[in-house]
Amino acid sequence: MATILRDWSYRYQWLYDSISRLAALSVGGEGRMRSLALENLESTPTLQVLDLCCGSGQNTRYLLQKFPQVTGLDASPRSIQRAQQNVPAATFVEGWAEAMPFADAQFDLVHTSLALHEMKADQLRQILQEVHRVLKPGGIFACIDLHQATNPLLRPGLSLFLFLFETETAAQLLQTNLPELLQEKGFVIQRHTLHAGGSLQVIQAQKGA
Repeated sequence: MATILRDWSYRYQWLYDSISRLAALSVGGEGRMRSLALENLESTPTLQVLDLCCGSGQNTRYLLQKFPQVTGLDASPRSIQRAQQNVPAATFVEGWAEAMPFADAQFDLVHTSLALHEMKADQLRQILQEVHRVLKPGGIFACIDLHQATNPLLRPGLSLFLFLFETETAAQLLQTNLPELLQEKGFVIQRHTLHAGGSLQVIQAQKGA
């Protein structure tokens, strides 16, 4: 799977942003897309938020509108450089999601958007274990990512998108029961909803106190 369009979308920020905005129309626009995983989550002055796999900071900027202290983590030096330019009010750290350079129980909220489908199965399990480690007891993991479309009319379009822009890891995530995997790692599922004809899933999972 994937074509040269995938490489171009990561090389050229304008193309990546255009694709993201187009995809966001399926749930009512970019603002709606970025807010879905954060619905009903309250902010406090001391809340510590991690934007996991933050890319160039598109979601980080939105998180800062809702939460006072946001740290972005990404393994790409280019993305971190762009994020620092795009969202100078946030803190950015270069590092791997499966071996985060953070202390245990450091964050109240870990957020990630459309990143887990980029991971191989063993990476995904390690990342979820790391999310559990860096969350405080009672902390929340909020994510939005791909899901197998429940509307059969949307499946051809999703398949075309995966072919053009994604690798085999995206297809693997479609076959993965992500809430079940989170429960295996010690999370309690607070919310699991489907959007865009079932092609997107939103999960809020809590680390036990």
